[in-house]
Amino acid sequence: MDIEIIKDFIWAILVNNIAASSLLPNRIRAFLYRRLGIQTLTNAIRSRCQFRGTDIKIGYGSFLNHSCVVEDHVEIGNNCKIAFDVIFCTSTHKIGSHEMRGGESIWKPIKVGDGCWIGARATVLPGVTIGDGCIIAAGAVVCSDCEPDGLYAGVPARRIKELRTQTAEELIPISS
Repeated sequence: MDIEIIKDFIWAILVNNIAASSLLPNRIRAFLYRRLGIQTLTNAIRSRCQFRGTDIKIGYGSFLNHSCVVEDHVEIGNNCKIAFDVIFCTSTHKIGSHEMRGGESIWKPIKVGDGCWIGARATVLPGVTIGDGCIIAAGAVVCSDCEPDGLYAGVPARRIKELRTQTAEELIPISS
């Protein structure tokens, strides 16, 4: 058996079984993820998340809820909130011949901008860029790029609302 296959197998067990355990506190889980090659600047990754590679970046102040699936080549910006069961799918297949429709495998990266909120059970497909400040509704399937500060919903996800671009200071006035 090839040594690389064994190393990948052990890595997958450590990341997706041991570190993903609900018995571990978030800080220890994040520490293990960092030691195993996942580039995370947050400790807020809940249990049962599955990671499928080490080219994964999770920004400062971001949060991943339980049971998310993150394939290789995903970048999540700062201050993002990712609900439970969200799937970031960077792999697909070319359409093959009649004998086997699932043809050659291809991978395209996913990028999520700063300040995004992705609702429960949403799916983000290969090659998608989600602009800063977007909300992706629960259950949406995002198969094309999302412009900043929009609410996207549906299958396939469509922009249904423009979101205001107020800062926190504008929303919560500071009295002097």
